[in-house]
Amino acid sequence: MQKLGLTQSLSQKLSPQQIQFIKLLQIPTAELDTRIEEELESNPALEEGGKDDTRDNNEEGIQMSDLDYGSSNDNSSDDSYDDRYESRHDEDLNISDYVNQDDIAGYKMYGDGNYDEEDREQPIKAENSLIDSLLVQLSYLKLSPKEMIIGKQLIGSIDEDGYIRRDIEAIIDDLAFLQKIDVNLLEVQDVLERIQRFEPAGIGARDLQECLLLQLRARDTREKNVQIARRIIEICFEEFKKKHYSKIEKKLGISEDELKLAMDVIIRLNPKPGGSTVGSDAKTQFMIPDFILKNGILGLEVSLNSKNAPDLRVSRSYSDMLDAYNRSDKKDKKLKQTVSFVKQKLDSAKWFIDAIKQRQHTLLRTMEAIMRYQYDFFQEGDESKLKPMILKDIAREIGMDISTVSRVANSKSVQTDFGIFPLKFFFSESISTDTGEDVSSKEVKFILKEIIEKESKRKPLSDDKLEKMLKDKGYNIARRTVAKYREQLNIPVARLRKEL
Repeated sequence: MQKLGLTQSLSQKLSPQQIQFIKLLQIPTAELDTRIEEELESNPALEEGGKDDTRDNNEEGIQMSDLDYGSSNDNSSDDSYDDRYESRHDEDLNISDYVNQDDIAGYKMYGDGNYDEEDREQPIKAENSLIDSLLVQLSYLKLSPKEMIIGKQLIGSIDEDGYIRRDIEAIIDDLAFLQKIDVNLLEVQDVLERIQRFEPAGIGARDLQECLLLQLRARDTREKNVQIARRIIEICFEEFKKKHYSKIEKKLGISEDELKLAMDVIIRLNPKPGGSTVGSDAKTQFMIPDFILKNGILGLEVSLNSKNAPDLRVSRSYSDMLDAYNRSDKKDKKLKQTVSFVKQKLDSAKWFIDAIKQRQHTLLRTMEAIMRYQYDFFQEGDESKLKPMILKDIAREIGMDISTVSRVANSKSVQTDFGIFPLKFFFSESISTDTGEDVSSKEVKFILKEIIEKESKRKPLSDDKLEKMLKDKGYNIARRTVAKYREQLNIPVARLRKEL
């Protein structure tokens, strides 16, 4: 039997203003300009203010420096926003009449801060792409119309690394269904062998072994070192991958010196020939620091990148529209609809300006707390000086939520006298020493890296030996932890670090 009843419950929901702030907070400096440009385009009540604009705020709108947003705690009450921005002209207007509470002021954001470079307009590159280069080389061959179709299909199947990773049978099926031509395996392989002679050497390979062999075949095969290198890849590829050098010497009947010369030839080959062509789609990544930290005469000084402080203001012309409405008889329905739109845009602009300034304050407080925590490192740049530090430590010091600190740490970086570091670099777990002192895992990794760099490459140290050496230095960590730290440092196992 079903019954109707009333229940009372409490729930917490982020206000649109808080959502606005959170999404702006996680945007790195490199993308902030784009986000501001999007806002300027979508909200005509928001304007850029020039540095030479000295007119009074009451006449020309609200400057960012005039906004006092009180507490920087991102968990503050929504009332601070509502009281601050309540219009003096809303006698006959209720904000709920023209603002959807699920989408206040048009702030269903353009994204969650993870802007994709592909969504932006990119300049047209003048260089030829890898595919264009291969198609030009294909046109030089004397191929039948059928072979030309096969060649284009094969080239279209080459990935950015220069490999054809699809099965030939699948490419035959594509030709049958998409190009309406019937081909057999021998016909496709014949065209593929011709493509594999194109530049760059190694293009069109189906695996790493074939890629290296194609490059070796393009070399002068009369050289003894090249001949031995080919035999190593053809006959001893598994031993080559595992660096079982003694097995290779025994299997091929060659000396250690001959093996070393042949390995010198192999390590100079390109395992990704597609990435070496002019006009490849690889992108150059530039890191723009969010903070500038300098060691000056008065000690450490931290400041925000100037790109984090845009000069924004509310449009005076939109404020005038509300003044005109206030002086009118307020009975014109069309005018009232217009004023509803204007007030919405004005509130949106004020919220955006406030969120930008709140973002600045939160970023600076977080970085200052990190600077105080890792003061010794910022003075000398010595990684062994890093202290154990987790998100909770910084959140407790600045009086904010851990999620807020996480948003700052995950996407921001700082420029120091010793280079540019992502903020998450300074966060690490603690390790106990023999003396009972807690040290940062960064320090342990730094010592581990030093030990491996000084080891004999003919007899690399195993994880067990690395564990003992670290314990001898006073760091009590298990072998599995050594292996985890080694992998985080992108250092392979001992067998793969072996050199001749």
